[in-house]
Amino acid sequence: MHLKYRSGQKEFLDGDTIKREDLFQNLRELDFINTHLGGYNASRRGLLKLLSEKKIKTLMDIGFGGGDAIKQLSLLAKKNNADLFFYGVDLKQDCVDYAEKNLFSMANKKLICADYRDLSPDLLKKTDVIHCSLFLHHLKNEEIIDLFRFARSNNCMILANDLHRNFLAYYSIKWLTALFSRSYLVKNDAAVSVTRGFRKKELLDLLEQSGYKDYSVTWSWAFRYIILAKT
Repeated sequence: MHLKYRSGQKEFLDGDTIKREDLFQNLRELDFINTHLGGYNASRRGLLKLLSEKKIKTLMDIGFGGGDAIKQLSLLAKKNNADLFFYGVDLKQDCVDYAEKNLFSMANKKLICADYRDLSPDLLKKTDVIHCSLFLHHLKNEEIIDLFRFARSNNCMILANDLHRNFLAYYSIKWLTALFSRSYLVKNDAAVSVTRGFRKKELLDLLEQSGYKDYSVTWSWAFRYIILAKT
């Protein structure tokens, strides 16, 4: 397995013919993985840093999947006496349906089935932070730069967490999902996603090319990067 450069291999999750029950099983297992392998912790650490430095009222989660990151960040905000409203944007209607049930008791949210590039200017004016959890690696470098430029042009900060492209991460998740996953999507995509992940310098270069001046990339266990860019 060569990990010097980002892979262009598509994940099964990027397809548009996934059965609803298979997608839901994938979302449940991703919640478990993010809970136990540091995904939510990376986003929480990033949000805490932003809250300590900026006045934040609204966060938009792009590619929210099952909505569990929104739930985790909302709990963190309440614990820290921060009054945050959350928008979730995802292309898959099935994800929106799943998340609506998952976040049924959460009043401070609105979920939207759309491409983020089609959002109204009025909505974007209300948005302080654009959050992405395990979303960037689904994009080509040029698409990531476009997303960062989109955020910057709308005066939004970036908070993202994504994967460190690393041999140990690749073989560990491949072994763990082979043993414990019941989802064919997770069994395939978990390892593929690592090959589509990043090295620190690559993320720094993408942020620089997007035009942000105040940004950071911090490593977080297990094999995650916390990406912050401030306006």
